[in-house]
Amino acid sequence: MEKAKTFQDLIVWQKAHEFVLAVYRLSENFPKEERFGLTSQLRRAAVSIPANIAEGFKRTTKPDKYRFMNIAQGSLEECRYFIILAKDLKYIQLDGEFERIEEIAKLLNAYSKAILNSDS
Repeated sequence: MEKAKTFQDLIVWQKAHEFVLAVYRLSENFPKEERFGLTSQLRRAAVSIPANIAEGFKRTTKPDKYRFMNIAQGSLEECRYFIILAKDLKYIQLDGEFERIEEIAKLLNAYSKAILNSDS
């Protein structure tokens, strides 16, 4: 497999970016009173996932790269909770969000392991 030249080449980043777009669509119809609450927090956490993957991609040491992937993992779990909350508040009906989260979690875990096992 060819080595990624930019963060956009990473499948994990591509999937995380697609997730952000889905979160924006999902949260469009949250109540107006949630604009600075749940809507903002969910979107911020979602954007943090691909942003940290991108930032970690350019880091030069294994610990730095791994740390940014770990931050992305934390943001992904934060999104998981916010989606549970939005569902329980009846703001949304689930439509594959947890499957997307699981797919990204598996990719992040694999990418993190690859970083730790790499020679550079």
